[in-house]
Amino acid sequence: MNRRTFLTSGSTAVATAVLARNPPRKLRVGVIGHTGRGNYGHGLDTVWLKVTETEIVAVADAHGGGLANAKKKLQVTEGFANYRTMLREVKPDIVAVCPRHADQHHDMAHAAIETGARGIYIEKPFVRTPAEVDSLSTACKKHGTKIAIAHRNRWHPMLVVIDQFIADGQLGKLLEIRARGKGDRRGGGEDLWVLGSHIMNLIHYFGGAPHTCSARMFQDGQPVTATHVKPGNEGLGPLAGNSLHARYEMERGTIAYFDSIANDGTQNHGFGLHLIGSKGIIAIRADRQPFAYWVPGNPLGPTRESRPWIPFTTDGPGEPETKLEAVQAVHNHVTPATDLVRAIHEDREPLCNLAEGGMTVEMICGVFESHRQNGAAVPIPLKERGNALAKLK
Repeated sequence: MNRRTFLTSGSTAVATAVLARNPPRKLRVGVIGHTGRGNYGHGLDTVWLKVTETEIVAVADAHGGGLANAKKKLQVTEGFANYRTMLREVKPDIVAVCPRHADQHHDMAHAAIETGARGIYIEKPFVRTPAEVDSLSTACKKHGTKIAIAHRNRWHPMLVVIDQFIADGQLGKLLEIRARGKGDRRGGGEDLWVLGSHIMNLIHYFGGAPHTCSARMFQDGQPVTATHVKPGNEGLGPLAGNSLHARYEMERGTIAYFDSIANDGTQNHGFGLHLIGSKGIIAIRADRQPFAYWVPGNPLGPTRESRPWIPFTTDGPGEPETKLEAVQAVHNHVTPATDLVRAIHEDREPLCNLAEGGMTVEMICGVFESHRQNGAAVPIPLKERGNALAKLK
């Protein structure tokens, strides 16, 4: 543990002890869903029933039947057909922006900020363009609102274990980061947005901020052109391609790669990233248990012996998992939601915050801009703040 981590952990422990002696009032949560248009995400609504420092006070859903079901599920009496009305009349401390359809996220989050929300927990993909990130960043700075993005793997307790494993020299020299989407029917642009956003967040974590992105996108083996661009599913904006290949030059000197090919035949086993080192490979399996495996041995050298995949646990490779409750609390969003509550009370940023979510958007939109420039390495942050596929010729 380095000095910065030690000091941060120490100050957080002190703040937690103070809060335990003088517990603040429960923070009031307003839930925004949209049945038939992204619904309530992956449990972003019900998680607040498990967080003791909060209480759900209202829910908004433009779908009448969906609203009735949500009120019952969330055990509330206040329900609204219009989320803006709910925000204006209820003025919740925390707003859960739950729909999976990303075209709604900016406006919902911005309205929550403007009506006084202290914190927002928002489904991924965060927003659709760097311009939308800029807009929310300006609003948050003005009102002091904290945003946490539901890239739940960012809170996984295994990350610090892997960090220590690397710091101890067990991986050797980190040679490159290799990442893939799920490679199912959504392979290409949609996979990049919907599943790749999780992976981009982890690439950023291990590699530092990306300096450049170079990428190419293809439709059935042909370079994507304007004729291929259509409105993406789930409100993703202009989208195209059933395969893509991207390369990032990372802050810590490593090159990171991301690939997605529709129906790649891997049965989703590629979803995640490989930290390829001179002494072995750490295979990180996003949203799965075990979360990571250690594959020892020089990955570039021949061997007559099999290379086993040794499960990582919070106690290290090959050890029994003794913290299953902590792992489960990440999977069901309790840890991210609790971190947002603590961030509000301690006046700090959540672990996966607006800046991290914004970098994920930059990395994804960098693929579109690089393709528009025939695969050129485009600097990040991007000069193009919209979706470059809309300008493709």
